[in-house]
Amino acid sequence: MRTRRASRGLLAALAFGLATATAHPASIDPDLLRDLDAAAEAKATPEPEAEPEPAAPDAVQCAVLVYAGTRTSRCFATRFLADMDRQTSVRVRPTFVQVRADSSDLYRHPFAVMTGEGAFQLTPTERDNLRHYLENGGFLIASAGCSSRPWAESFRREIETIFPGRSMTRLTPEHPVFHTVHAIGAARDRRGQTRFPELYGIEVDGRLALIFSADGLNDTANAGRGCCCCGGNEIRSAREININILAYALTH
Repeated sequence: MRTRRASRGLLAALAFGLATATAHPASIDPDLLRDLDAAAEAKATPEPEAEPEPAAPDAVQCAVLVYAGTRTSRCFATRFLADMDRQTSVRVRPTFVQVRADSSDLYRHPFAVMTGEGAFQLTPTERDNLRHYLENGGFLIASAGCSSRPWAESFRREIETIFPGRSMTRLTPEHPVFHTVHAIGAARDRRGQTRFPELYGIEVDGRLALIFSADGLNDTANAGRGCCCCGGNEIRSAREININILAYALTH
C-alpha cells in the first residue's frame, strides 16, 4: 500500500503551542513553553467563554479505531479533547471520528485511540497499515477498556507481530509525557493503592509513537450513558494524562 505522512506536514501547518494562561500554570514545563512559543509564535489563549466557539476549520481531528473487522468502543471519554482546545493554543475538535485500522483515511489523523474489551486478532492488512501509520508520524493510545486482561494480552501480542524484535518499555516518572501540561504524580488508584501510573511505550526512529495502558485511560465514568467500568482499575488521572499525551504527540 502507499505510505503517507500521518502528521508532520499537518503539524507544520498548524500553529502549535501551549498557552501560558491555563488553569494549571505551575505544572507547565517552562522549557517546553519556550520551545513551542519560538516554533509557533503562539499567544496565550483567553479564558473560555460559557459557550465554546466552533472548532476551527484546521482543528486537529482525532480518531478512534475500528479494528479486527468490526471491533471498537465509544467508552473512551472525549472531555480531554475539549480541555486541550481550551487550555492550550492547539485547536482540537471535541469528538472522535471512527476510522478503520486498515483504511488510508487513518493518515488524515495524527492522533488515534484504540480501545475495547476481550481478546482480539488484527488482520494482516490492519497490522501493515498500523505499522506504516506509526512509522510515518502517527501516534496511538492503546487502552484496555475496564482493565481488560484479555484485551491487553492481545494488544501485546499484536505489537510483537507488528514490530518484531522490539518491546514496549515502561515510561519513567521523568518522561516529558508526564509534564507537558499537567504535572502527573503518584495517586490512589481505584483499589486503594498509591502508585504512579503505569504506561508503556514504543519508539519508532527515536520518536515515541505509541502509549499503552493495561489499566486503562478511558475515563469511563465520563464517557457517557451505557459506559461502566465495573471491577477494573482504570487510572484516576486519565483525563489529565490524556491531555498530556495529546500535547506531547502533537509537538514531537
